[in-house]
Amino acid sequence: MKKYITDFHVVTNEQLSDRLFILRLTPADGTPIATCLPGQFVELRVDNEPKVFLRRPISIHRVDRESNELWLLIQRAGDGTNKLANLRARDLLNILYPLGSGFTIDVDDQVKKYLLIGGGVGVAPLLETGYQLVEHGAQVSFLLGGKSCAEIAQVAQFRKVGKVYITTEDGSIIEGVDCQRGFVTQHSVLREGSFDAIRVCGPGPMMMAVARMVSCWKQNERPHFCEVSLENKMACGLGVCLCCVEDTKDGHKCVCTDGPVFDIKDLKW
Repeated sequence: MKKYITDFHVVTNEQLSDRLFILRLTPADGTPIATCLPGQFVELRVDNEPKVFLRRPISIHRVDRESNELWLLIQRAGDGTNKLANLRARDLLNILYPLGSGFTIDVDDQVKKYLLIGGGVGVAPLLETGYQLVEHGAQVSFLLGGKSCAEIAQVAQFRKVGKVYITTEDGSIIEGVDCQRGFVTQHSVLREGSFDAIRVCGPGPMMMAVARMVSCWKQNERPHFCEVSLENKMACGLGVCLCCVEDTKDGHKCVCTDGPVFDIKDLKW
């Protein structure tokens, strides 16, 4: 896919919690946002911060074509993201996008029911993925996990797309949502639900646990049954620096270009 380096204006910067915030952005020149696959990411240039030299990779949370907005769900983690958290409306942000591979959108009579599983800020790419799946006729459910409900972002937005299930380590709940205590792999929907395809993003141990759990399901015989979005550290986003390399069954691959989305069958998990 063609890549673009584009200046965006900040439309809003919504602080969701002490650590999470959403930037809603629109191209400064008014042109439509480029085509983006669900699961792809962007690289943000952090200006006026002497401690930050490299762009910051951030998953695409949502592309709202109606308002021509790109949404990015970001977690404060250091100097770069702290600087981004202080952006205000009309500030400029330079973006390199769209980068990497996306989740497979494969909907037909045999593959209709999708379960999208996310942990922490790993829920970010699942919103756009859910919207695009629904547009293709899929039935979408989300299973979101965190230490507490306060750490699970955008629940109201996810509920606009499909059924939402939640697990929290502290047992906290959200009214009107099926909440259970524990980890995502312990939620009853994984034991009771029948899904045609799984899409996962979150901490490595969580994704590995999900992969091990679903690898024995009969549906795993289908191509692209379970795909995961890896969160290896990235610098360039273009496959040049090689800091994000993952050892797969087909050899070493750059997560930023060959991924971040991989079929679990291709990984050495």
